[in-house]
Amino acid sequence: MQGNIDFLAAQQQTNPLVQFLPLVVIVAAFYFFLIRPQTKRRRAQAQMQSTVRPGARVLTTNGMYATVVSVDDDGMLLEIAPGVQTRFVKQSVMQVLPDDAEEPEDPAIAEEPAAAAEAIDLTKDGGAKGSEEAKGSEVSDKKSPGKPSA
Repeated sequence: MQGNIDFLAAQQQTNPLVQFLPLVVIVAAFYFFLIRPQTKRRRAQAQMQSTVRPGARVLTTNGMYATVVSVDDDGMLLEIAPGVQTRFVKQSVMQVLPDDAEEPEDPAIAEEPAAAAEAIDLTKDGGAKGSEEAKGSEVSDKKSPGKPSA
């Protein structure tokens, strides 16, 4: 009987390297598919942000198009509209635009102001008739805070 147990125990013992092989494969896959590409992107982004020069057109991380006016150690001065300059950190530059690239035009800005105002109804009751009368009656029905009612 003792011989059979020793024989079965010898068969079930596997090489420890085979047991840890799946774990090693998973760690290697994480490195090659996640960590390494992210490191490359981070290096390329930092290199691009450090080489921005005055006069370049940039897109910030919050979606504003701007022109670089000046650059210092940790920040830059951007002109976001003619005559409007603001300070940003270098890390806020997401992309340097090519010189021939144009800003996409916002369709809401291109509309006439009167047409835009008509398209949006900002009234509380949706523009229902008699809203003026309803507002007047609501005000008169309210009691003053802090005064006891009779």
